[in-house]
Amino acid sequence: MTGYDVLIVGGGVVGSSIAYFLSANGDSRALRIAVVEQDSTYAHSSTALSVGGIRQQFSTRENIALSLFSAEFFREAPRTLAVGSEEPDLGFQEAGYLFLASSQGLPVLERNLEKQRRLGADVRLLLPGELGARFPWLNVSDLSAGSLGASKEGWLDPHSLLQGFRKKARSQEVVYLEDRVIGFSMAGGRVTEANLAEAGRVPVGQVVNAAGPMAAGLARLAGITDLPVRPRKRFVYRIQTSASLPGCPMVIDTSGVYLRPEGDGFLCGVAPPTTADPDTLDLDMEYGLFHETVWPALAHRVPALDSLRLGPSWAGHYALNPLDRNAILGPHSDIQNFLFANGFSGHGLQQSPGIGRALSELILHGEYRTLDLGRFSFHRFAEGALVLEENVV
Repeated sequence: MTGYDVLIVGGGVVGSSIAYFLSANGDSRALRIAVVEQDSTYAHSSTALSVGGIRQQFSTRENIALSLFSAEFFREAPRTLAVGSEEPDLGFQEAGYLFLASSQGLPVLERNLEKQRRLGADVRLLLPGELGARFPWLNVSDLSAGSLGASKEGWLDPHSLLQGFRKKARSQEVVYLEDRVIGFSMAGGRVTEANLAEAGRVPVGQVVNAAGPMAAGLARLAGITDLPVRPRKRFVYRIQTSASLPGCPMVIDTSGVYLRPEGDGFLCGVAPPTTADPDTLDLDMEYGLFHETVWPALAHRVPALDSLRLGPSWAGHYALNPLDRNAILGPHSDIQNFLFANGFSGHGLQQSPGIGRALSELILHGEYRTLDLGRFSFHRFAEGALVLEENVV
């Protein structure tokens, strides 16, 4: 049987980033690393169906720092992830995020903005007059302010990032297995083997759970029944309009509805209310949310969008951590060679470079060496030390 020192389960952007960083480190050249991904087409993966946003406008210091690192990584990715003469084109558009606030939301926006600036984010506060002058298509009548990321925020092509990580990792001798984990063998409080549907039993040194919305199911195979990760469906609506919105960033309305340019149209959406947000792994489309919530909010905030045409739209999954909406990283409390890289709650793509770097440090050195992400450990739930993220879109 071929064994692996590190088996990463889930070959999306997070799993592939971990594989890349781990195999790029000189200390790991002797490690045998494999990634198990059940669908090499990635047609239904959270990565491929993502909107691809990146921002530093978070309320949690670790998330701000992760995104600052990611922005620098994305800028250099064509060279960093090049394989021979082939460079990935991420299409990184630094058009910014614009968070809008009413009088009620202004104190939270100002508090978070002060923290973001202190940690090095290039974020600016715009008052209604400034918003109206910069974005004349925006209705500012009921706004108190907006915070705009002036650099290192925007969006990129999720598929190109994923393939960039994957191709570079494979060039560094990471093995990708198109297979599915159906069980684990345990001994002495450790995982000793992974049972794959096609390859059978494979000896493992460490297992990394990077299974996205299916993370809790994978954890249960190792006897872990309390991983708080839920598969939640999010709809991305594509709209066409004759309206011109010059300089449009990723706009986050006071209603929670978002809007950003995409080609000759726009993408938009909103998180459903908690009462209509069940756990699900299906990708069936629904349009009631668009007609009842998204479109009315858009027409109010951008009057030119009162007339539009709904185009091809799709559904994707968030791997939601409902307890505090933050990542779950590092080893399990009792099974030390079973590591989590889960629960990103919609932020996995933009945090993937920092998560890959962090998990590679844990695996190689047993500690974080560049950015301390210890507050995101699995242990925090038992200790009641939740780390609540306020800015979840």
